[in-house]
Amino acid sequence: MTLTLWTAYVGTVLLLMSAPGPSHLLMLSNSIASGFRRSVATAAGDLIANFIQMTAAAAGLAGIIYSSRDLFLAIKWAGVAYLVYMGVTLFLKEIDAEATSAEAGRSLKTLFWQGFITSAANPKAIIFFAALFPQFLTPSEPMLPQFVVLSASYLVIDGLFLMTYGRLAAWISAKLHDHVGHNLNRISGMLLVAAALLLGLRSVESR
Repeated sequence: MTLTLWTAYVGTVLLLMSAPGPSHLLMLSNSIASGFRRSVATAAGDLIANFIQMTAAAAGLAGIIYSSRDLFLAIKWAGVAYLVYMGVTLFLKEIDAEATSAEAGRSLKTLFWQGFITSAANPKAIIFFAALFPQFLTPSEPMLPQFVVLSASYLVIDGLFLMTYGRLAAWISAKLHDHVGHNLNRISGMLLVAAALLLGLRSVESR
């Protein structure tokens, strides 16, 4: 893979990520609710799910997912329902010192699985990677090293985006806490529901 081809790939990925997706909104929500450091677990879950999707695409599973429409939609809507439930629960949560402490103390395991499920709930990502990668592969060169470079580049870029969203959310949360502290849970809940709506819209568009 030439530097020119890799640069074109990076530029394409940056353009694709220019608009926030469900995982980015989840990162915003968890950073507001639990702090930036703990929200890193959410980013880890998202990136691991992405890596699995990339591996599945490389292994040729995109065709299986695409042909099994019922499986595709079941995974999608399960993820949508999960995010809506989490968002509504957070929005309706009683706001007091004990509740706020409990919310901030959500386990890293919970935050990780939220990130993983949100990303995994988009099986269309497997098809996306299966369509994207071949555009930047050189057939005359070994496939595995190229796959590693494309996957690693995507994960690094996505990780940087997630960290940026998380940092921004934590900064805004700290600045606004004295003014809208009692509404932070509601803001976080609405971001989760917004992430669910994005997943839902993508489900409708895929029909």
